Amino acid sequence: MAFYVVQLRFDLAASDRRMEVRPAHREYLTELKAAGKLVAAGPFTDQTGALLVYDVADEAELRDILAKDPYTPANVYELATLAEWEPLFPIS
Repeated sequence: MAFYVVQLRFDLAASDRRMEVRPAHREYLTELKAAGKLVAAGPFTDQTGALLVYDVADEAELRDILAKDPYTPANVYELATLAEWEPLFPIS
């Protein structure tokens, strides 16, 4: 397994559409967390984007997960960062 960090940059012009889709997005994240695929997630306090940490087999699995996120077809974000991450301290 590998850890990946994803930073989303929200399309501020699409805020209303993002708010409509957000319940489905958060439900999807809850399912990923329960399945052990999502380590941490949350929006930035200024609501310009979000940071997510995934524990997946590889980048292909992560991209599949992102493609299935309700935010993706709603086109409410830009992928600012997608990088494999090596934690310095263990994640509990």
